[in-house]
Amino acid sequence: MQRSIMRTLLSLAVCLPLLVGCSQSNTASTASVPTGCSQASSPCLQGKANVELTTTRGVVKLELDGDAAPVTAGNFVDLVKRGAYDGTVFHRVIREPVPFVVQGGDPTSSDPNTSKSQYGTGSFVDPDSGQARFIPLELSYQNEDQPRYSRQSTNPSDLQQLTLSHERGALAMARSQSPDSASAQFYIALKPLPELDGRYAVFGRVTDGLEVVDAIEQDDKLIKAKLLTPGL
Repeated sequence: MQRSIMRTLLSLAVCLPLLVGCSQSNTASTASVPTGCSQASSPCLQGKANVELTTTRGVVKLELDGDAAPVTAGNFVDLVKRGAYDGTVFHRVIREPVPFVVQGGDPTSSDPNTSKSQYGTGSFVDPDSGQARFIPLELSYQNEDQPRYSRQSTNPSDLQQLTLSHERGALAMARSQSPDSASAQFYIALKPLPELDGRYAVFGRVTDGLEVVDAIEQDDKLIKAKLLTPGL
């Protein structure tokens, strides 16, 4: 009984920072968030794409899955191409009491005038509109032709059918309490995190440099994000 209670408390403790990390995105609950590729504010990704992250600890290579998460992966590709991630800070690294995530991608953290206390509160602001861009929660299931949008799931039968899950090295979008509040911040899972499946959108994975991810400390920098896939 005591072990069960401890596991529950631990799950709540490690999940909370991820929810708080993008608290600025609560405005997404009242903003208009496009649903699906036909309404997406950035190009959807079709197929796979590869991205290289040069960090202060070394190089990490990612594979993005546009088949399972076309809106989420397309948003990430667009931000990479815009240079939105260059010079940003890994503002949240959680390894205690158990490995959890390395989180970064807040565009405001690249500004030297932004105080550390504000890291994790920024979204991508589209320079054309002057508005923050948010994307819907996007989850794909093996028995369905199209992703589901804006709908969390805790149904065990659903979770078993997820196309992308929180395995070690999974790449996913951080958000606040609203399912449709993801913008630019992302995280990499340091261990399997099934408690996040159905609640956060996985859209890729680390293919090389997981040992670099393991070495990243809070306040380390993402020096440069580079799209390796030609033609995108």
